Amino acid sequence: MPDHQKNSFAIVGGGIGGLTLAIAMQRNGYQVVVYENAPEMKLLGAGLGLSANAIKALMAIGLHEDILEKGKILRTMRIKSSNGRVLSESDSEKVSARYGAVNNFTIHRAELHEVLLRRLAPGTLQLNKGCTDYIDEGSSIRLLFSDGSSATADYVIACDGIHSIFRKKLVPGSVPRYAGYTCWRAVTDKLPAHFNTNETSETWGRGSRFGIVPLTNNRVYWFACLNAPQNDPAMRAYTTTDLLRHFGNFHTPVPQLINGTDSSKLIWADIIDVAPLTRFAFGRIVLMGDTAHATTPNMGQGACMAIEDAAVLVNCLAHTPSVPEAFQAFESRRIPRTTKIVNRSLQLGRVAQLENPLLMALRNTALRLTPPRVAEKQVEFLYEISFA
Repeated sequence: MPDHQKNSFAIVGGGIGGLTLAIAMQRNGYQVVVYENAPEMKLLGAGLGLSANAIKALMAIGLHEDILEKGKILRTMRIKSSNGRVLSESDSEKVSARYGAVNNFTIHRAELHEVLLRRLAPGTLQLNKGCTDYIDEGSSIRLLFSDGSSATADYVIACDGIHSIFRKKLVPGSVPRYAGYTCWRAVTDKLPAHFNTNETSETWGRGSRFGIVPLTNNRVYWFACLNAPQNDPAMRAYTTTDLLRHFGNFHTPVPQLINGTDSSKLIWADIIDVAPLTRFAFGRIVLMGDTAHATTPNMGQGACMAIEDAAVLVNCLAHTPSVPEAFQAFESRRIPRTTKIVNRSLQLGRVAQLENPLLMALRNTALRLTPPRVAEKQVEFLYEISFA
């Protein structure tokens, strides 16, 4: 096993990917500091789903038990039309059994963060350290922070997200691109009667989509997407009353969930990603997570890919003679997979957000006529992954 433990590593960004990587590296004896822009770690956000590939990665790191006990395992995933007709259905328990890891697991983002923060060694996380630039000093990297301070590390893993200063500098022109639709997210504990807490679903309307994701403690994470101009002030100002104009005629429980949510709880953002990169490794710096392969959320793989990255990078460090070679090995292993997922997710979003009634009808018919095993085969590549 190579002796990389004598090197110092800086992880820039304390999101899910950065924290998971820090824990994985510390458990393998590496010296790690995480630099996070936020002045404090506010446990905010909505919900997220982790599929079997992410759970496999957490198993490889040794974090799966801590995380699974804080979330909810769902039995079924369905896609529906706006009147509630089921277009496609997947048995999550069968998928879990087939691939040897829990599939269709949901957790509140804040609660996942909380688990990760508890597993970090004390003093690992440095807050209020927004990285504004860096200097490659040949034998080390100097990080410059917004508070006027700086820090030096032998190697840097950039996890500073879709607006990464590292990616902007290392890959000029790799700017976020707008997917054509905007999204509201929220969590509510006001559930209608007879609500199915074992099903996660998406309902596809005309240029609109509504997702329902049950969480623990009788809560539901929901999201609503609409085709819209980018950065539209009208969309930014939307309330639940505005959303009901678009989703009020959707099947139960869509209008009820919107009605049960206070407008102040809405989290709004345009849906963006980054065109796939052809390079992640740059000498003493490597990109990972959304910094490297920001994706639209249509396949539910944003957090999953970041967690996978952490497991793969630690594996590469353990099996290569030098850190730059480990970064190159990570790049070689990750780019084909992440490129495929970013592209597929973008395409899926376009199909889900169709507005043309004829194309919508053709899409819905195709979904209904596709046997479940064939549908599962199309995403088999997601789950057939090893972190050994």
